[in-house]
Amino acid sequence: MASNDIGEWYRSIPQITKYWFTGSVVLPLIARFGLISPLWLILRYDFVVYNFQLWRIFTSVLYYPISGSRGFHYLLSLYFLYSYSVRLETGIFDGRPADYVFMLLFNLTCLVIIGFIAPLMLLMDPMVLSVLYIWCQLNKDTVVTFWFGSQFKAMYLPWVLLAFNLVIGDGGLFELIGILVGHLYFFLMFKYPLDFGGARLLSTPQFLYKYFPNRRGGTSGFGMSQPNRPQPEDDNRGGVHTFFLSLSLSLSLSLSLSL
Repeated sequence: MASNDIGEWYRSIPQITKYWFTGSVVLPLIARFGLISPLWLILRYDFVVYNFQLWRIFTSVLYYPISGSRGFHYLLSLYFLYSYSVRLETGIFDGRPADYVFMLLFNLTCLVIIGFIAPLMLLMDPMVLSVLYIWCQLNKDTVVTFWFGSQFKAMYLPWVLLAFNLVIGDGGLFELIGILVGHLYFFLMFKYPLDFGGARLLSTPQFLYKYFPNRRGGTSGFGMSQPNRPQPEDDNRGGVHTFFLSLSLSLSLSLSLSL
């Protein structure tokens, strides 16, 4: 019965989120079991530019080391990836997969450029934070629940995660970069043309519509901010959220004890 429920849940994941989520599960597990070296998955400027190992651009977003204490952080990132990517894809991007793919590609391009300069070898965290930030800006007044039952408006969630990782994480650099990249997309796509009356500086390339055609019944008026409206946290995905949090705690404990 449980396997049927998980299978039904997996089939219900929207198309683009399913690809991203699946890659973010499969690739770290393959590397964890030694089937491929992580050195082939991280972002390296010299290998990408001089050796044309272009796959690193994408694997650096999907791969995250899950050994030891990093396992818990990885599973939390996976939880945020699923939760907020689904909400965006089924919200303002509903019926417009090409526009959602373009948003992800724009964020990825910005992160790769920053990764080459910084340099950064792993981009999963800032990519997830950039998507989470965009959803939070489009749903500023929605009340979200964080650890220990604390509740606050969605507009504060990225900064709470930044502060959280400043205290117990790796210094918050990845979260800050994700926030900056997410804000750049949000500003250029929504805030600048709508609030400042400027020209629309971002638009989805036409070739993406060929591979990801719009579906009928999607959200109309793309590129225009939707009015903030309450969105309950405990919707029909509540059981899945609980499953993820329980899985995070149990797997992180198992990984820690095995090392």
